[in-house]
Amino acid sequence: MTPDDVVTLGQQAMLVTLMAAAPMLLAGMVVGLIISIFQSVTQIQEITLTFVPKIMAVMLAFILTLPWISDMLLLYVRDLFMSIDGLVK
Repeated sequence: MTPDDVVTLGQQAMLVTLMAAAPMLLAGMVVGLIISIFQSVTQIQEITLTFVPKIMAVMLAFILTLPWISDMLLLYVRDLFMSIDGLVK
């Protein structure tokens, strides 16, 4: 295994991790932005107001994108296992 192989595996792993987490992160960010705009307009500065909607949005995004995330992770792991023979030599 060459250093280039290690770098490539690391890049692929980080990309897959980022893509798997992106739907939940984006959902939390969008809901947080909407709630902060609402709080600014109404001048309600309750910190606990943001937690429940964000948690619900992240859970909904996770449930809706779970098939895509699992397919992506399975494809990555399958490709990784198929390339083990070539990486070891």
